[in-house]
Parts: sequence; structure tokens; C-alpha cells
Amino acid sequence: MFTKLTRDSSQNCPIEASLNLIGTKWSFLIIRELMIDGTLRYNQILKNLEGISPRTLSAKLKLLEESKIISKKVYAEVPPRVEYSLTDFGKKLEPIFLELKKFGITLQK
Repeated sequence: MFTKLTRDSSQNCPIEASLNLIGTKWSFLIIRELMIDGTLRYNQILKNLEGISPRTLSAKLKLLEESKIISKKVYAEVPPRVEYSLTDFGKKLEPIFLELKKFGITLQK
């Protein structure tokens, strides 16, 4: 277990790797929406995230799915129904998001 930050002499900083994946505005907000609501369809996510373009949403969902943060379930229906949810791996981010929320609250005081 890590008890303090250290400077790693290699170029593989785990904090930087984490932030490169979840630290972008839209990735972070997509994960937050799935933490709050559980499972969402594409259009629900698009509606909840004011200002995101459909193209950006599709790209971020694909990246998060490839990174095993979210899962995509496609139903064989007409029209096709697709649902997104956090994987068990993605759910490990919840304590981090809660700590960021607590920190953000202190900034607003």
C-alpha cells in the first residue's frame, strides 16, 4: 500500500496515466453520470451532458470501453438498444470521485 507520493525516475507515472484516461472533462463527466444512474443509454448520456457533441461522446465511450472502465451492452432489437454501465474496475473510481467532490466543496466555501 502506498502511504506517500514519490517521484518515479521512469517515464511511467501512474498518476499521469490515470489522469490521461479519466482526467479529461468529458470522460470524467461520463463516468460520474454512470456512477449516479447506474446504466444509461447513449441518448440519456448525451442529454445529461450539455455541450458534448455526439461525435465526442462516441469517441469517449469507445475509449472508456477499451480501457475497461465501462461496458457496452447491445440488445438485438429493432431499433438496436445499447446500454452503458461501469465495470467492476470502473466502480473502483468511486472513492476517488467522492474525495474530489469533498475537496471541491471545500473550495466553494
